[in-house]
Amino acid sequence: MSAPNKSYDPVEVEALKPEEIERMRDEALAAFAAADSLDALHEAKVAHTGPASPLALANREIGALPPHAKADAGKRVGQARGAVNKGLAARQAELEAERDARVLVEEAVDVTLPYDRVPAGARHPLTTMMERVADVFVAMGYEVAEGPEAEAEWFNFDALNFLPDHPARQMQDTFFVQGPKGTEESGSGVVLRTHTSPVQARALLDRELPVYIVCPGRVFRTDELDATHTPVFHQIELLAIDEGLTMADLKGTLDHMVQSLFGEDMKTRLRPNYFPFTEPSAEMDMLCYVCKGESIGNPDRPCRTCSSEGWIELGGCGMVNPRVLTACGVDPEKYSGFAFGFGIERMLMFRHNVEDMRDMVEGDVRFTRPFGMEI
Repeated sequence: MSAPNKSYDPVEVEALKPEEIERMRDEALAAFAAADSLDALHEAKVAHTGPASPLALANREIGALPPHAKADAGKRVGQARGAVNKGLAARQAELEAERDARVLVEEAVDVTLPYDRVPAGARHPLTTMMERVADVFVAMGYEVAEGPEAEAEWFNFDALNFLPDHPARQMQDTFFVQGPKGTEESGSGVVLRTHTSPVQARALLDRELPVYIVCPGRVFRTDELDATHTPVFHQIELLAIDEGLTMADLKGTLDHMVQSLFGEDMKTRLRPNYFPFTEPSAEMDMLCYVCKGESIGNPDRPCRTCSSEGWIELGGCGMVNPRVLTACGVDPEKYSGFAFGFGIERMLMFRHNVEDMRDMVEGDVRFTRPFGMEI
């Protein structure tokens, strides 16, 4: 057996020559410096530090050297590979910093701009007001009732004690879908309801007594559209039919409604009036919520809201006429009840100082948006 070749010189191995190792190192560093992106740097990393890279292949040649030659060759290759790894880390840090700076510019978000170019919507304040008023009575145990807007003339007039010659039945006040009852155009008569009271008649015919309902809805009259009138508007009415109800119950209910909507210090008063479907009948006024009555006879403190009268007219009310109860099949000797109704547009004008009713119907979002998206 021959002895080991102790005179073997690693310099004679081409891959381990000092100048060759320096060339491999310099090529790797140049490739890293030339990489203009992290992807390009990754490719250069695989080519110059991977298992098949020149320095990795040179490192494998060290194993074939005699012991006394391995240390010198390993030192040269190790120094070269260390320099390559250091250069790779430095270039990667530079490219990552450039990427982060670029992202901050290209993906910057201007927090002062609107986050959504589509403007937020808003519920119409008339709808919100009707629901708010109805909620006051629902909390008291009342039910919400609805009825058709194209109504039979009997429900709209006859059942509510409107006599055939009542002015409200004439064409100047009522939209007739079919001709008035008894005319050649139609024998029945169909109208666009002029008030929400027909719902009361329908409720008395359809429900078992006692009846406690609130009726919000849209009504129609042949009025000209101006600052205080509109041919299509909204009403809300209340009907309570039970044994032993009196005007005192009506007054207490009105006080509770007004205090719930305008404040606990609000008061109401009743003034005698006439309505065909109630007897006795009254107009309900509430204390002016602006001056609280202090403008009466006080020229130093005039009030535009109530014209310095101290009271604001809100709507009509009264005890249900016995003729209406009889027409709907209710015994007036056993049952009594009260009803009242008012316009939602009028209440909205009071609560929010709306001066022109046309603003409510023109559909301009600049009117509805300030009221918000109340649910």
